[in-house]
Amino acid sequence: MERFQAMSLFVAVADNGSFQEAARLFDLSPPAVTRAIAALEKRLDVKLLHRTTRQVRLTEVGTSYLEDCRRILSDLQEAEESTSGSYRAPRGTLHVTAPVLFGQTFVLPALLDFLDLYPEVRGRTLFVDRVVNLLDEGLDVALRIGQLADSALIASRVGQTRRVLCASPGYLEKHGVPAHPAELNRHRLCLSSGLGSAAHLEFSHGLDKLRQPVSCPLTVSSNIEAIRAAVAGWGLTRVLSYQIVEELSRGQLQIVLPEFEPEPWPIYVLHQEGHKVSAKVRAFVDFLVRRLRQLPALS
Repeated sequence: MERFQAMSLFVAVADNGSFQEAARLFDLSPPAVTRAIAALEKRLDVKLLHRTTRQVRLTEVGTSYLEDCRRILSDLQEAEESTSGSYRAPRGTLHVTAPVLFGQTFVLPALLDFLDLYPEVRGRTLFVDRVVNLLDEGLDVALRIGQLADSALIASRVGQTRRVLCASPGYLEKHGVPAHPAELNRHRLCLSSGLGSAAHLEFSHGLDKLRQPVSCPLTVSSNIEAIRAAVAGWGLTRVLSYQIVEELSRGQLQIVLPEFEPEPWPIYVLHQEGHKVSAKVRAFVDFLVRRLRQLPALS
């Protein structure tokens, strides 16, 4: 078991970028964690981590070894859960990932309610605006927006979201409401780098597909920033419809050119298939799917 503990400590250090945080998680002293990692590197005869006074980084071989550790520890946990009955009653740590705003708005409230129902389950979230590999990062359930690539994951469709163009009423009163995508050349746009090109926007009108060149003097790193800029009256922005439900209800934003919107993007809940799916995963997937399918914002 010493090898498994050393691997667990190594994963914790890599995930948190800190010996101190790994020590806190395992109720150990930082020197004890340092000695364990040093012993692991000596036994393997490789350097797994680059250490400086400011940061801890994985070496190339450390990155590869981290993936192996995740897989081995996941198999070990599955074996223990199977023996202890976790495949019959939800228990253990549930790892969930989702895009940032979707996770904060919809997944986290559902997870909190689920943890109240099942006190033997612990939750851990990874909300990031990138596609995450469930197996490589030791995750159980993922929320994905958009068309899915072929995979061995089980996908349950829970709704859809539109790509909408919006601005504040004050901006539209001052600069006018565009009636066609071609009129966007007369407007300022603020776009997120994660939602398409800053040079062109895609639109649909019936069976026609339009690719409209636009002027985008401000490109931001997240939709949160784009929404704030639009609310402030700076210009138009394109975001996903679920992201501005509150701003629309408060009258802070107004959707324009709805008749030219592209096809909506589907929303899925994903998890791994097979006999190894534990009770915690099955229960949470059922809980989350029911919750999300009831939301008007995703219909």
